[in-house]
Amino acid sequence: MTDPTLPLIRPAVPDDAPALAQLIDIAGEGIPNWLWTRACTEGQTPLEIGTERAKRPAGGFSYTNALVADADGAPLGMVLSYPITEPPEEDPEDLPAPIAPFVALEKHSVGTWYINALAVFEAARGTGLGTRLLHAAEGLAKARGLPAMSIQVYGQNTGAVRLYERMGYSFVASEPVRLHPSPPYYTGDVLLLKKPLV
Repeated sequence: MTDPTLPLIRPAVPDDAPALAQLIDIAGEGIPNWLWTRACTEGQTPLEIGTERAKRPAGGFSYTNALVADADGAPLGMVLSYPITEPPEEDPEDLPAPIAPFVALEKHSVGTWYINALAVFEAARGTGLGTRLLHAAEGLAKARGLPAMSIQVYGQNTGAVRLYERMGYSFVASEPVRLHPSPPYYTGDVLLLKKPLV
């Protein structure tokens, strides 16, 4: 039975797009905002670009791939996840440097349910929402018959690495950070972690 005092975990809807854009920028450590800035036309803000992209019915960063933790209609956090069925077609060398290592690592995630982003707004952190959202994504993977989960994280983000390891994720591969243009200016490696579900 669901505890009515806990935030509801539900599929995202188009109206969640502004919150999803903010949350994916948190998860991406400022890199989404950096990328959106490059796409802005005169008078647009990066968050408007992100919101437009979250509203799309298709693509990796689409509301259709997100679950949100909802408190009275206001998203407190989200997990963006989907299956990876084939390696990426893009050559990492042709991509913006901040995202190149992530795309390079995706080839190791084929056949898994991939956590693209996990984030909780600051006011709701420390309440277990991140763990609940990860469990909800794992439920989606099991329902689809996927044998494993995968997630990428900056090695220097030790708090996130510890959370994933506590939940059964372990190191598979890494790629060096090529550029992190936003605070906290990570260096080191991007890590790929996996968790078996069977």
